[in-house]
Amino acid sequence: MFRRFPFSLLTLVAAMTATSRAADPDHRDRFQEQTFEAAGHKLLYRRLSPQKVEPGVKYPLVVFLHGAGERGADNQKQLVHGMNDFAQDAMMAKYPAFVIAPQCPEGKKWVEVDWTHDAHTTPQEPSEPLAATLALIDDLLKSEPIDKSRVYITGLSMGGYGTWDALERRPELFAAAAPICGGGDPAGVAKYKDVPIWAFHGDKDTAVKPHRSREMIAALKAAGGQPKYTEYAGVGHNSWAPTYSDPALYE
Repeated sequence: MFRRFPFSLLTLVAAMTATSRAADPDHRDRFQEQTFEAAGHKLLYRRLSPQKVEPGVKYPLVVFLHGAGERGADNQKQLVHGMNDFAQDAMMAKYPAFVIAPQCPEGKKWVEVDWTHDAHTTPQEPSEPLAATLALIDDLLKSEPIDKSRVYITGLSMGGYGTWDALERRPELFAAAAPICGGGDPAGVAKYKDVPIWAFHGDKDTAVKPHRSREMIAALKAAGGQPKYTEYAGVGHNSWAPTYSDPALYE
């Protein structure tokens, strides 16, 4: 499925979104500071838990991979985009879930590739931050009441690349994925063609070319997959803003 929103409609939606977002309280402090160590690598992350964990109930896990501008060691910047949407009262009541937002260190990437290139080949090994994130997921599946059949991954820009990469490495792990303004290796899509995927990009993106999402969607369809794709007309690199404010994404 390919959806291209006209500029006039997008402008109206953006205005309505800006108004609603301005009214949303900042609940990002609901994400607790956490640290995880795997193979000598320390991963900083934030974790949002369901408001009430019912005995005997298992909950979904959402994994969020931030963009390049949120790298660091403060265990805070990775919450800038999208995460306040997950922490709102109405969202937590309707979709109780665990949400983790790891932070990639400065100088590292979720996928060690050049973002300026028109294509890349999946590296043989995952990057240190992504490897630690995958190990963290495995650890949480053992220690928390998480439904193993409902582990979801999403990410923007550098995190969009990470989302595609994680899908190729661990297709059996994820129930669905939402990569935003990222890119992957079309040669590896057969491994996860049956995973529900909804990708997003802005058609005016100059930081990561829309071609990178388009080629992944085309490759998935050629492999027999049924991905969804939304390309926002007139939108640049910040396609995550309309994406994370869209109720249909969470449904």
